[in-house]
Amino acid sequence: MADDPSYGRERLVDVYTEGMLADRRPTVPPRFEDLEAAAREALEPAAYAYVAGSAGAERTDRENQEAFSRWRIVPRMLRDVDERDCSVELFGERYPAPVALAPIGVQSILHEDAELGSARAAADLGLPFVQSSAATEPLEDVAAAADGPAWFQLYWSSNRELTRSFVERAEAAGYEALVVTVDTPVISWRERDVEHGYLPFLDGEGVGNYFTDPVFEELLGAPPEENRDAAVMQFVDVFGDASLTWADLEWLRGVTDLPILVKGIVHPEDAALAVDAGADGVIVSNHGGRQVDNALPAIEALPQVVDRLADEGYGDVPVLFDSGIRRGADAVVALALGAEMVLLGRPYVYGLAVDGEDGVREVCRNFLADLDLTMGLSGQASVDDLDRSLLVER
Repeated sequence: MADDPSYGRERLVDVYTEGMLADRRPTVPPRFEDLEAAAREALEPAAYAYVAGSAGAERTDRENQEAFSRWRIVPRMLRDVDERDCSVELFGERYPAPVALAPIGVQSILHEDAELGSARAAADLGLPFVQSSAATEPLEDVAAAADGPAWFQLYWSSNRELTRSFVERAEAAGYEALVVTVDTPVISWRERDVEHGYLPFLDGEGVGNYFTDPVFEELLGAPPEENRDAAVMQFVDVFGDASLTWADLEWLRGVTDLPILVKGIVHPEDAALAVDAGADGVIVSNHGGRQVDNALPAIEALPQVVDRLADEGYGDVPVLFDSGIRRGADAVVALALGAEMVLLGRPYVYGLAVDGEDGVREVCRNFLADLDLTMGLSGQASVDDLDRSLLVER
């Protein structure tokens, strides 16, 4: 599947053959709205609220999705799109599609397959899986399970040696890049979580990387399994660092040779500052609306960031995108506006909630098919052909 340039044709043949000849319908809803509803039904209310919820009144989350309608695709005709190439190159690696699975923590509250299942599904399709610092499964286990491209997402710790340890472990496990999230200096106000009084970390979920870390154990003074409650409180104490500045990113640049992608950028100046401090790429993102309510929709920030980096002489620095991606047309718009890759978030973990590893795989296959078909129907034979000439702004 990962080597097939026609994701759309392959997927439609499978679906229609199963439906017409075997009377079997997809177990995972192809419409995002139905997928979200199915995930809600499959999950405990607090778990669903945690993954679906966003900051405050959740305006940012809604507008992340609605803002895509600001740009309209103008299809071109008779352009020979019989063979389409969805592949992209990033940091010297060729990926079969411009899609990665975004870092999402505590996947164990969604399904027992958790991060291992998501990583295996991504590997089957050749898509990068971004392992969260806040995962339930340790990064080494996920890297071994993935057997495919994997990046490690770093939440900075208030203890610098613990941060260094995470980076060294990621290098040793074979991760190909670091995704440094910078939009979470403090935990946000999420009304759904407050209503449920629910934070999964306090239940021992999402702490797998910490509980298996030698520096964390040294800070705790004992193996975490000997006093789980004390270990959880130690996690709370070291998670995050609100005092970070760009100088800390410079320090990180000196610690690792892995490519560094800074995630959480929406201001053009911050994009330039990130590259000045040693970043190899930036990810335009507002954390899916989970951090700041009433924030600028991420897709509106994307062209501003791309243009600012070009103006600063950083036009060759890759810009990736997440927040609000739900369908293939969303990805086409983001790629045409200058993103080199998009990160898929809530859709794939809703698939996990509905049907575990198989659910993630089905969601990804549907998304790739939609992307491929939208690209072809727009008259574009290659991801490399996508640019702003494909769009009109309302």
